[in-house]
This record gives sequence, structure tokens and C-alpha cells, in this order.
Amino acid sequence: MLDMKRLRLLWEFHTRGTIAEVADALNYTRSAVSQQLSLLEREAGTPLLRKVGRRLELTATGEALVVEVERLLNDMERAESVLQSGAVGVRIRVASFQTAVLALFPAALQIIRRTAPELRVELVQYEPETALSETWARRFDLVVAEHYPGHAAPHFPGLDRIPLTSDLISLALPPSGTGAAFDEVTCIEDATDLPWVMEPPGTATRHWAEQACRRAGFEPDIRFETADLQAHVRLVETGNAVALLPGLVHTSTPTVRLVDLPDAPHRSVFTAAREASAGHTAIATVRAALEEVATWR
Repeated sequence: MLDMKRLRLLWEFHTRGTIAEVADALNYTRSAVSQQLSLLEREAGTPLLRKVGRRLELTATGEALVVEVERLLNDMERAESVLQSGAVGVRIRVASFQTAVLALFPAALQIIRRTAPELRVELVQYEPETALSETWARRFDLVVAEHYPGHAAPHFPGLDRIPLTSDLISLALPPSGTGAAFDEVTCIEDATDLPWVMEPPGTATRHWAEQACRRAGFEPDIRFETADLQAHVRLVETGNAVALLPGLVHTSTPTVRLVDLPDAPHRSVFTAAREASAGHTAIATVRAALEEVATWR
């Protein structure tokens, strides 16, 4: 009889690629992961892993077994969804990007406390692409993610995607009276010589913002880089920078002056969960609360 926990480790190895990454993701030691996979090979009676250079890879048998393990994991998740329907004390693990954590979750959690007090929601802030990957890999049950115009978030097999809301992206400027350089800005083209704050390189948000400036005919003078959009707002409202900010970030910041962008671009916000967990009451509860809050915006 093959041990399901060890089969899950084999699936994790297939998903993540190395023993070290499996150990980090599951909070195991590397030696513990290696030992459990060795035991699985003994149970199977055939090699499941092989060394290629300095790396471990799945054998053909290992690859075939992983396909069956994924089916088993999906079937187990469907069964758990049935058993947990209406259950007391259910836990749900949620990943979300910062803006949604700040703008949507506080009120959504209040709704959940009122309508489903037995539900334990564990929320972790994650960048959208990583959060989607980790939800597919079963580290989280639900993810709230985003994508900017022309920068669709990656799709993972077996993950659904339900639209939650969209918000207008605007040029954010310091309040009027900060100085002529800022006060005279009426369009993005006027911000050519101003200091900018943007997210770090490599993010879809940064790429989109740079492209927006380039389409307007200039290369932005990026003096500040941070993934913290609250810091973006603070730098803007204190007269140190300008930024391109989505509506959920600045709706509670009336001191920031907003200027419309060409074509009124919107950022899309959505939730995603594994299709095998579609019947999970806890996931439906959190989604419903988020959707209710989103309608208020």
C-alpha cells in the first residue's frame, strides 16, 4: 500500500523541481523529504527518481505516478468539500496582494465573522503571480489577484477565475499648492520632468507604468522603488513624487490629486481557486463576502 503523504511529496517534487524547494514550501528539512521519497520508492518497488548531473529528476515511472497522484489529490479535495459543507471550525488559507488586503479584506472579514463565525480565515500577503502558483500547488485555498491592461496574470491548469472588481488607474499628484511643477500638470505628458515612484523592476505593474510613460513620449525619472503602494501614496501626497495608482489604493486618500489617463485604463481584480474545491463552502463564503464589499466601491 502506497502512503498518500509520501505520494504528495512526490507530486510536490514534480511541481517545485528540487528537494530544497519542497522542504521550504512544506516546512520540512531536506533530509526528511529525501527519506520519505526513498521510503516511497521502497513501497513502489521501483525507482521513481534518478540523478542527472547534480539534479534529481523523475523517472518515467515517477512521471506516470505523478499524473495519478494529481487525480487522487483532486478527488480527495472534492470529497473534503462535501464533508466540510456546513462544518464548524473549518480553516481556509487565502493569499492576496496588498491593495486588496487593505481595501477589501477588513470589511469582508467583518461580514464573515457575522455570517460564519466558525470559519477561520488565514490571510497572507503575496504577489499575484506567486500566489496563483502557490494556490495551484495547494499551499493556499483561494487567491485574490490582479492584472493590468495587456498584462494578463498566468493561467494554471485546474484553477478557476472569477472576476471580482476593476478599478480605474489614474496619475496621482500631490495636492494643489505643492508647487508649480506639480500644479500645472493636467495630463501624463506634463509629468515628463517630475520624479516618479514605481514598483520594482520585473513586476507587471512596473512594466505597465513604464510603457504608459513611453507611450506618452518620455522615459520616467524613477527616483523611488517600492512594492508598498501605501509608500507610493505617502511619497505623492508629501510632494516628493508622482505615480500611477489604481482606484482601490487612493480612494481613502483625498489629499492626492488625480488626473485621468488616455483611454481610461482599468486594473482587473479576480479570485481563483482549484476547480476540485469548487464545492467548498468556506471558499464560497469568503468569495461572497469579498463580492459584497467590492459592490460598495
